[in-house]
Amino acid sequence: MSPEDIVVLPELKAYIDPLTPDEYESLERSILDEGCRDALVLWGNILVDGHNRFGICQKHGLPFKTIQNERFQNMEDIHLWMIDQHLGRRSVSDYQRGVLALRKREIIAERRAQAAAAVQAAKAESSSEAPWEGDTDPAVAQALANTPKVPDEALDTREALARAARLSAGQVKMIETIQQKAAPEVVAAVKAGELSLNAAAVVATLPVEEQQAMAAEGADGLKQAAKRVREAKKKPKADKPAAADEGSLDTAPLASAEALHARVTELEAENERLRLQVKTLQELLAEQA
Repeated sequence: MSPEDIVVLPELKAYIDPLTPDEYESLERSILDEGCRDALVLWGNILVDGHNRFGICQKHGLPFKTIQNERFQNMEDIHLWMIDQHLGRRSVSDYQRGVLALRKREIIAERRAQAAAAVQAAKAESSSEAPWEGDTDPAVAQALANTPKVPDEALDTREALARAARLSAGQVKMIETIQQKAAPEVVAAVKAGELSLNAAAVVATLPVEEQQAMAAEGADGLKQAAKRVREAKKKPKADKPAAADEGSLDTAPLASAEALHARVTELEAENERLRLQVKTLQELLAEQA
């Protein structure tokens, strides 16, 4: 396949941390001296693995080999494969490994939901038909065959995410905070190695506008902001006001029996919803066993 036929998708290239100048120079020198020894991985004409090697070969007009991965059924399969590849590489930063593990959890959760919905629909459609022979409902088996394969690992706990990303649970929590609350400028500083996970997670607790104002001062401004937030948290809290006398208790708002009853009903409904969800997932796992 010629270089002109190969398609580079930004969404796949985004999984790769940019090489440092030294790393890029080392890879370029190796390819110039020994050629591009490792084949580029393709799905059709889409480049899946080998973006840096492909770029260097294009730059110098060097030949390269390609290999097709025929196990991919859709783009999500490619995403999961790329995530697993990068999670195992030491050159990937702690932050990027955490982000990849979180993205993998999202894909797995989406697939589990799709499979559970397919199983429920298949059972509803086949409920009026004659009983089948064997342990598995053919309609359910067919539904599962037509849905994307669900990975065995759920990554549904912070500890599981930490193991997958080779991080601590505390680091995963920091990365979740950064992903959810940090301004783009703060994320960019973490990716560039200018700001630690701890400092970025602390800065992310500030309003976005304040984060951006600190980022305008550079990495030092962000570090100083993190220091101020930490120091503010260490300050002793003001003394609590003296307890109100017995007579003042009459003015404190008390929850009515109706409000408490409504809350109990709401919690019971939520518990029932979660119970049904767990039951559905258990049935799904049993069907796949």
